Amino acid sequence: MAAPAEAGPVTHSVARTELPASRREPAGRKSQQRVKEILQAGRDVFSEKGYERATTAEIAQRLGISEATVFSYFRGKRELCARVIGDWYDEIIEAIESGLPRDGSVRQQFAFIVRMHLRLMLVNGTDLCALVLSEGRARHHELSEALTELQRRYTAPLMRVLAQGQETGQIRTDMPLRLLRSMVFGPMEHVLWDATLARRQTDIEATAAQLIEVLWAALQPPDAALSALQQFRHDVAEANRRLAQAEAAQKA
Repeated sequence: MAAPAEAGPVTHSVARTELPASRREPAGRKSQQRVKEILQAGRDVFSEKGYERATTAEIAQRLGISEATVFSYFRGKRELCARVIGDWYDEIIEAIESGLPRDGSVRQQFAFIVRMHLRLMLVNGTDLCALVLSEGRARHHELSEALTELQRRYTAPLMRVLAQGQETGQIRTDMPLRLLRSMVFGPMEHVLWDATLARRQTDIEATAAQLIEVLWAALQPPDAALSALQQFRHDVAEANRRLAQAEAAQKA
């Protein structure tokens, strides 16, 4: 997804997305199961029909319950849809946070985030991804406020990696993090648009590999190539010097 407003300080812990409290907190096991069923039916209906055409009446009908029962747990369609999307984001964030190779290099962590972003959005969540892109992202849409906070937390792992890269000199420092984040998520969002809304066939792994190469090159410091060449020349000169010393020692 495209980058939201600047994220604040983040930690490595995975906290559940904060969403408005539902009408009735499910206390018993039966109520908790009912909420789970409503959320699953809601995910199916919102995925199939989008936000505008989906109705709580159809969600209730699929479960064989009354619409009033749905309203006893959720105040309305907006709250229910926000919870459905929130749970989906939580699944994705958990997968990224738990799988991120924290002992790996900055590039390895960056590559993991890009690859997992595309996999998780396009393998199991294509229709929900289309919902967020086409309706939930519109300005002043009923879901826009809830999605802004979700996406802020969703982009936090990338922000940490970018910040680490800047600190170690592996990522350019002439641009603020929020713009670097947009440089990464912007191209990925175009891929998601093509795959979900235009319904174009996408080779996820090949596309991810190409994006990683292009985006990583764009994130490099402006003088990265020159520095690499200078380092190479230094290494060659040092190797030649040591070879000459070894030859001289053999002749002595």
